[in-house]
Amino acid sequence: MVDAYKNLIDGEMVGTAATLDVINPANEQVIATVPACGKEELDRAVAAARRAFKTWRKTTPEERTKVVQAIAGVIKDNADELYRLLTTEQGKPHIQAQQEIMMTTAFASAQSTLTLDDVINQDDDVRLSRTRRVPVGVVGGIVPWNFPVAMAFQKIVPALISGCTIVLKPSPFTPLTTLRIGELIKDVVPAGTVNIITGEDSLGPLITSHPDINKITFTGSTATGKKIMEGASADLKRITLELGGNDASIVLPDADVEKVAEQLFWSSFSNAGQICVAAKRIYIHEDIYDDLSKAIADYSKNVAVGDGSQQGTGVGPIQNKKQFDRVCELIQDAKDNGYKFLVGGDVDPSGSGYYVPISILDNPPEDARIVAEEQFGPVMPLMKFSTIDEVIERANNSDYGLAGAVWTKDTEKGVEIAEQLETGTVWVNEFLNLSPFAPFGGHKQSGFGAEYGVEGLKEFTYSQVITVKRDALV
Repeated sequence: MVDAYKNLIDGEMVGTAATLDVINPANEQVIATVPACGKEELDRAVAAARRAFKTWRKTTPEERTKVVQAIAGVIKDNADELYRLLTTEQGKPHIQAQQEIMMTTAFASAQSTLTLDDVINQDDDVRLSRTRRVPVGVVGGIVPWNFPVAMAFQKIVPALISGCTIVLKPSPFTPLTTLRIGELIKDVVPAGTVNIITGEDSLGPLITSHPDINKITFTGSTATGKKIMEGASADLKRITLELGGNDASIVLPDADVEKVAEQLFWSSFSNAGQICVAAKRIYIHEDIYDDLSKAIADYSKNVAVGDGSQQGTGVGPIQNKKQFDRVCELIQDAKDNGYKFLVGGDVDPSGSGYYVPISILDNPPEDARIVAEEQFGPVMPLMKFSTIDEVIERANNSDYGLAGAVWTKDTEKGVEIAEQLETGTVWVNEFLNLSPFAPFGGHKQSGFGAEYGVEGLKEFTYSQVITVKRDALV
């Protein structure tokens, strides 16, 4: 018998008659059921959040910080249970699941210290004018399946710190760890401030269009982000969208081949490539292309693909069947077009689990689907370049602009190139590093708005200017 999880609504764990199955992507077995919520449950959660907002908005920054730090403490105290559950539903290896849980606690604690101080615009004999930040109200958060815990609290924490309340929808593919955390914190957070409800994808548009939700924060595909914009436009909800990416890494000829090969591998293949800011296209200078492509391919042969709960697994399964089929389709397209694979390229769909072998392509053309589209799987195209101007143009030739990286011993040159890339984040000589104190967001069709840092916190607020005339008439 599988476990039946419940939703957190108004401080209580609530079930529904209708349920959804949750699948372990490592073996395609049903591991649990969760509530299949619709309009009735959503209305109840939003009403609870709106009631709670009346009180929560009046709390002091210190009170909010205390609650968020208590949440972080609960997650940390239960980390062993949570990371194992995360691997079971998401597929990532235990070590990467541990990293996600610990990142969540660390980022929550750090973000809880952020403040939105008043800004004095004028202070003289005539008047005092100041700008303050006030919470927008009830937030609707919609979370993807690749980092379900980190991205849930990427939305919950700034909502609470800014004085908002939230109704959060996890992905139907990976709701379990978030629901378990909801159960663990239900007596830590004031009732109604955090509500977690599960449902099919059809629940998303209900959240987006709900008249009593004031802001939507969404992480996911660009196609869905456009639909959310459309749905939120009816009543001009505030929105933050962190969408897709086709992130380019540029390796200059002075890079240390042996040192950079391992880092480039994991920049693409961590979480089986299912990371919005993973390296999706790797451009290597022609002077070191042969040596570096061989070094990456050789390194990959020592990385095991398998069940994330098994010791020694480096790359787990694709999280769900739909994404598995898409990655397989891109690999087949590359094979049909005669592109060369240095490693992998042969998928066996007959086995149990959504496993894609580590696959590395040798210099496919720019218009190849595997280069032009975001693969979101363990497939890495390596491409040669000759000049800096050429590679910058190729890297920027994308509708996306989320992140990128430059690898070189000459950090000044790396920064010079980074400043010409049309992305929200660029790393020089590292990858996948985010800070709770620095804004994270995309350019072009990778979304807009920011998460993390003071800029991310402001996304959950309005500015309000209060002006006092000093030579009052009364």
